[in-house]
Amino acid sequence: MGLMLAGLSHRTAPVEIREKLVYRPADAEETLADLHARGLIREGVVLSTCNRTEIYAVEGEEPALPAIWETLSQRLGLEASEHGYVRRDREAVAHLYRVAAGLDSMIIGEAQIHGQVKEAWEQSRAHSGAVLNRLFQTSLLAASRARNETGIGRGAASVSSAAVQLAKKIFGSLAGHRAMILGAGDVAELALQCLVGEGVRVAIVANRTFERAQELATRHGAVAMHYDECWAALEDVDLLICSTASPTPVVSAARLSAAAAGRSGRPLCILDIALPRDVEPRAAQLDNVFLYDLDDLRAAAAANVEKREENLPAAEAIIAEEAQKYWDWLAGLAAVPVVRKFREEMDRMRETELAAALRKIGPLSPDQIQGVEQLSRTLMNKFLHEPSVRLRAAAANGRGLGVVDAARYLFALENTPLDKTRPESDPES
Repeated sequence: MGLMLAGLSHRTAPVEIREKLVYRPADAEETLADLHARGLIREGVVLSTCNRTEIYAVEGEEPALPAIWETLSQRLGLEASEHGYVRRDREAVAHLYRVAAGLDSMIIGEAQIHGQVKEAWEQSRAHSGAVLNRLFQTSLLAASRARNETGIGRGAASVSSAAVQLAKKIFGSLAGHRAMILGAGDVAELALQCLVGEGVRVAIVANRTFERAQELATRHGAVAMHYDECWAALEDVDLLICSTASPTPVVSAARLSAAAAGRSGRPLCILDIALPRDVEPRAAQLDNVFLYDLDDLRAAAAANVEKREENLPAAEAIIAEEAQKYWDWLAGLAAVPVVRKFREEMDRMRETELAAALRKIGPLSPDQIQGVEQLSRTLMNKFLHEPSVRLRAAAANGRGLGVVDAARYLFALENTPLDKTRPESDPES
């Protein structure tokens, strides 16, 4: 049972690479369905956020990794493995647990990743099974425990708050400044909360769905604007934060150049925290336009990491403990099909020998036949109980593969096909 993941993150790839590999739900479904249909995976989940794109899989009979890299490379337009990484078995388990807890995020301890992991799992449920369902479920529980029992999430910055802190460094203070936000999702709302808290004079929210923009603006005392009308406001705002879900840039260099004519040389700070990016990169070449993207937030987030570094060892210890629990459960699954087949083979032998014995004994009454058969079942169950219990226990304690292989050899099960379709079930002992 090969558990693995392949992907890339902010640690291995710049924003211009990551934005090309953003998976929307329909894209994830298509990729997983293809890998499943080709027999390369038995289970799969796609996790795609602004920081990472990762494909988690329980491999089929053939290695899935070449096909996964091929799929990612086709989307990227170049060799994805040059920017990526692979984690297998224990490392894959520990990696997801760290991701869910925010320990592998650009903003250490950020809370948004917890919901993103849950959403990715739910969107991939059609292709997820017992192994990945339990992996993602326990990763969320482990992440919650790490946040509740340590200070890793206390005062933790989000991408939105880090963006606002970067704007403060540029302006000195945001009090009295005018700001506009493109987008009305969770990230946009967090940014708006931070802006209001910093005392911006006017906050404008623009979104393709005006009702969502109006609802968000009403909650935070801002002004909602129709999407088609918001571009004129670029002449007046000091700060533009972009966080839409558009697959292509919505803020062109031409729009910004046109707005510059009415700004009288005043600087415009643009914080593009969307992925794919909302602003054309060449907009940074315009006079008095200062454009920052997700990768530019690293320095702004570094100070926040230092404040929480003392909590990292405790959080890592919780993650390691919970990951080991999952691995013990997963290793124990290796014994299940062997125990099942072992008992099936022994029961087949019992029935054969019982039939032969009854023929030798001669005519018996139905009650006598039932008594002899019950005796044979009782003896078999007693003989098999302790080996079955010990085989599962050994597998769960991390000695699974060696003990399972020994059991296959001792009971001549090497060439007997094992049932791999029901990893969550367990034979009676």
